Amino acid sequence: MLDIQHPASSIQHRMMSTAPITRVLVIRNEQGLHARPAEMFVRLAKQFQSRIELVREGRRIEARNIIDLLTLGAGPGTELVLEAEGEDAQAAVDALARLVENGFANEETNNEQQNTEGSGG
Repeated sequence: MLDIQHPASSIQHRMMSTAPITRVLVIRNEQGLHARPAEMFVRLAKQFQSRIELVREGRRIEARNIIDLLTLGAGPGTELVLEAEGEDAQAAVDALARLVENGFANEETNNEQQNTEGSGG
């Protein structure tokens, strides 16, 4: 007897294993998603292999494109849907969400400390 796997179950399994990971993000920093936080977001997104996109009010953009990110006009309180698909999608969503949820504070604090240390004060 032949052991034949049902094609539909195989397709369903593949679809489930590649389902995108999504999370709703709220921009928390006072200036919104301006140039510096957008650059931080793009730099972090580029560390992952997965397809990473942001959606705002039906407009979908590639998260590694800083121009597209800036044109979203994401001010304070703006809700964005972060979507990633690929082998490291969960790690990408977790890292990017943490950056946004912290209001980009860790990076900005590090930059301020470096500037203070570098100025001899």
